Amino acid sequence: MIVLIFAICGALLGGYTARKRKGNRKDIAQYAAGYAMAFIIVGMILTVIIDRVLSGG
Repeated sequence: MIVLIFAICGALLGGYTARKRKGNRKDIAQYAAGYAMAFIIVGMILTVIIDRVLSGG
């Protein structure tokens, strides 16, 4: 669930960043995909850390 939330937030942030830099639709899509992938990695790492802390090991 955390990964999905991070992916959506990353895509929105990437799209907003590209639009702010006056990019066209392809730029916006590329930024959204790139940010989403980066945020997915962060979300997966965070998920593993939370799981290990809560499971005690």
